[in-house]
Amino acid sequence: MAMIECRNLTREYRKGENTIRPLDGLDLDVPGGDFLALMGPSGSGKTTLLNLIAGIDSPTRGTLTIDGVDIGSLSRNKLAAWRSGHVGYVFQLYNLVPVLTAYENVELPLLLHKLSRSDRDERVHSALERVGIADRADHFPRQLSGGQEQRVAIARAIVTDPAILVADEPTGDLDKTSAHAVMSLLQGLNRDTGKTVIMVTHDPKTTDYAKRTLHLDKGRLVDDAAPVAEEVA
Repeated sequence: MAMIECRNLTREYRKGENTIRPLDGLDLDVPGGDFLALMGPSGSGKTTLLNLIAGIDSPTRGTLTIDGVDIGSLSRNKLAAWRSGHVGYVFQLYNLVPVLTAYENVELPLLLHKLSRSDRDERVHSALERVGIADRADHFPRQLSGGQEQRVAIARAIVTDPAILVADEPTGDLDKTSAHAVMSLLQGLNRDTGKTVIMVTHDPKTTDYAKRTLHLDKGRLVDDAAPVAEEVA
């Protein structure tokens, strides 16, 4: 049984008199421990699919089952609770809070959980060490490079130890060296911790780090999986 099962997954909304359908009857299985890259032109449904899997949005029709839970049927409060414990989201533009330090940004998701201060401290330091930026814990986002900000964002995404990481263009705002470092980090998290990683990208070079690549167009899959990639050094 796949960890993530999409069946006839459809998302649509009204824009004036028109119906926009970024996802149109999508069927997709994602096994646990996969590292899946999603490619396609703008408007193909990539980010919509990512947001549905992350529990940020809900499908109009069809089912989305993750670890046996039909998350499309959950109420808003139950969906938020589910999301906080199961999914970490890595954004292109980091989405760090500028007035908080790296430590405080990473700590934010833990404030939704019943943890002691010492437990939170241990988890935050562990996450920062995992992404190689523990020495910047007291720095504010404005004091960090883009690559360092993305590492903090990844630490924030993994601090609750979610089974799934979703990443929306995680290297889109980074130079080549920083992009390689971030992609190597995501690949290592997938390899070493078994986290399922689903990444949206426009850059074919980043797909080398994934285990397989799928292509979307007009809300549907248009290409099958690519062969498993060799690990990138």
